[in-house]
Amino acid sequence: MKANILLWGVAAGLFALDQITKWLVIAEIPVNSSIQVIPGLFDLVNIRNRGAAFGFLNRHDMDWQFWLFLAATAVAVGAILILARGARRQPLMTVGLGLVLGGAFGNLLDRLRWRAVVDFLDFYWAEWHWPAFNVADMGICIGAALICLATFRRQKFLGWASQ
Repeated sequence: MKANILLWGVAAGLFALDQITKWLVIAEIPVNSSIQVIPGLFDLVNIRNRGAAFGFLNRHDMDWQFWLFLAATAVAVGAILILARGARRQPLMTVGLGLVLGGAFGNLLDRLRWRAVVDFLDFYWAEWHWPAFNVADMGICIGAALICLATFRRQKFLGWASQ
């Protein structure tokens, strides 16, 4: 029961933070506009990403990617819920799964509302430019790292890492 509370609490917290930050961006920055925060390093932007991470399949001339990412999110949520059952005594794994779940729901809601995800954190340096992202994306990445760490720690504990 405590693992379920942790999983859903982390997911709900990330989802809320993601939606609040996106609401603020939408309210304050016109679409396809930016606010320079740290010159030469960081801007706040308001862009729509119809694709996946790093702008993969972000094309306006295709509509099928909406259905692909909708199905992928459903499969991911199902997998997370199955994995969470086995992670009840692993708080690090549970937190990681909760972050991925909350991020998936945050981006899913965007896709259902606008058929695109709102991205607003834009980092760059000289000619190098990282694709814009959002709080849900950060949760998914940090969650995935925690899942990997928890898996590695468990394997090491069980003696699998040395085989």
